[in-house]
Amino acid sequence: MQQARARQILQSLIQGLDPVTGQELPHETVLQHADVLRALLAGLSALEQTAARAQRRAQLPDKVGQAWTTEEEARLVAAFKKGDSPVAIARQHGRTLRAIEARLEKLGLITAEERTTRGGFTGVTDTPPRPRMARGAILGRKRQQRRSRHP
Repeated sequence: MQQARARQILQSLIQGLDPVTGQELPHETVLQHADVLRALLAGLSALEQTAARAQRRAQLPDKVGQAWTTEEEARLVAAFKKGDSPVAIARQHGRTLRAIEARLEKLGLITAEERTTRGGFTGVTDTPPRPRMARGAILGRKRQQRRSRHP
């Protein structure tokens, strides 16, 4: 059964309709119980999340998440030293811009400050990154903010 059909069936049951005939189900059915209805809604939500994830995944380049080979790294270095832009290199390699910049940084060809991506799969940001803080510093700052609100 395809997920689209499974979603249709769950939606019909949630609405109190027979998924085959479309007719209203009797009011004394098990579907009227709150726990059963919650379970159907949870199932529908899970199917929708899976479909959304698959749709997002389909928009990503082919090699997202795959390990880098020595040969691919060599091609990356050659293209970068030749002057190709990271965006063009990303297209050639079937990788995200973030992956290209991360690999170039790991190989010592660019610094973290030279990267244009920050914390997302793709995109170039005009805003500089926020300075990173240690977890203790963040918690300490939050504690201080709470204290200043309640003198």
